[in-house]
Amino acid sequence: MIHDFSALKTQNILVTGGGGFIGKALVLALRDLGAEVQAFGRNRYPELEALGIPCFQGDIRDQAAVHEEAQGKTCIFHGAAKAGFWGSREEYMAINLQGSKNVLAACRSAQVPVLVYTSTPSVVFDQNDINGGDEGLPYANQPLCAYAASKILAEQAILQASSASLKTLAIRPHLVWGPGDNNLIPHLVERGRSGQLAVVGDGRNMVDITYIDNAVFAHLLAAENLLTSATAAGEAFFIGQAAPVNLWQWINALFTRLDITAVKRRVSLPMAYAAGTVLEQWHRLSNKVEEPRMTRFLALQLAKSHWFSHAKAERLLGYQPLIDTEKGVERLLSWLDGARTL
Repeated sequence: MIHDFSALKTQNILVTGGGGFIGKALVLALRDLGAEVQAFGRNRYPELEALGIPCFQGDIRDQAAVHEEAQGKTCIFHGAAKAGFWGSREEYMAINLQGSKNVLAACRSAQVPVLVYTSTPSVVFDQNDINGGDEGLPYANQPLCAYAASKILAEQAILQASSASLKTLAIRPHLVWGPGDNNLIPHLVERGRSGQLAVVGDGRNMVDITYIDNAVFAHLLAAENLLTSATAAGEAFFIGQAAPVNLWQWINALFTRLDITAVKRRVSLPMAYAAGTVLEQWHRLSNKVEEPRMTRFLALQLAKSHWFSHAKAERLLGYQPLIDTEKGVERLLSWLDGARTL
């Protein structure tokens, strides 16, 4: 599968959240293509700076900073966000919604013609199983976490803004993993080693997962489309591996390779959901900042199926996974092994 990305190579590109897992991988891929790329984020990124990649330290809540960095850009990948399932709703809305509106305003004022937004399948998770759902699924009416609520509003604002002068779209990669991951896999490994994991529900739920290279590939395809035919403008796209996996079988197979005891303890969904309800209330009353060990949203995510059709991404973007799940796991294990020896 050969993609030249000739239109993308000539662009002056800004990546918000350029030091994050997806953001950094995207910045490096763009650099390798020969595009002029700059990272924007709240922290310094010495690894990128050492490679000669310009990095601007700033906050997307700062409208002036976003406007300044948008000047002269011909494409923006907007991935900066507050993630996680717990925290102040005000902070989620300020970063994920108002921050996205700041990026939109900056695109308009600086006449940036292309904006690719990193969204999430959580925007359609309505607490029920999703088996092969497509982009026709409605947004969730009652999202159980501020992250999903803020991403719904941000995605709506960005897609509705798509026009002849500013073409936008949203990529919804699901459970992104691979080398460089500092969230999903490390969190699983930590909980697995400490024996804090339990199968929630019947353990038969199927989920989409997305290897990091495939998530980056989808973003590149999205920008290339908007810069050329723009047939994908104003659209959202689910992204994942070629096929979903059984969540708990996949986790246990990974744990076996890492010499971690398989997860066998089981908790019913009603029990996990009730525990999440109690812990959320306790953390609020206690003004605790750290995320509860269980939340209602997490209980449902661990017990329900959530996998999606990628037919639309295949048809309009030409998306096909570059790295299959088996090869991705091998690369992940090699990276983890290297990280342990440092």
